Amino acid sequence: MINKLDRKLSRQKRHLKVRNKITGTAERPRLCVYRSEKNIYAQIIDDVARKTIVSASSIDKEFGDKLGSNKEAAKIVGELVAKRAIEKGIKTVVFDRGGYIYHGRVQQLAESAREAGLDF
Repeated sequence: MINKLDRKLSRQKRHLKVRNKITGTAERPRLCVYRSEKNIYAQIIDDVARKTIVSASSIDKEFGDKLGSNKEAAKIVGELVAKRAIEKGIKTVVFDRGGYIYHGRVQQLAESAREAGLDF
């Protein structure tokens, strides 16, 4: 049990280091990724105004009955968040991987968001 807490704390420390360097503005907001064991979440955030502009997750109604913790789910969430962002007029973002390794589900979400039209 202690190992899980240590992993969580080390991820939070990595995320804080990244957040000290990355901020989202109105012109170029931040695409933030959070992944849990069962689901994956993505938000586009304007840090200056402290507002979440767009969000998508594997528990949305549009997502359907598919599993929420695999690469296919991450791909669908990336496409959803990109589609919603383009509808709001957002084309470029800063990618915040949330302290996770750029591999697996996080990488799949980022690549599908790029393919759907977001630039980062």
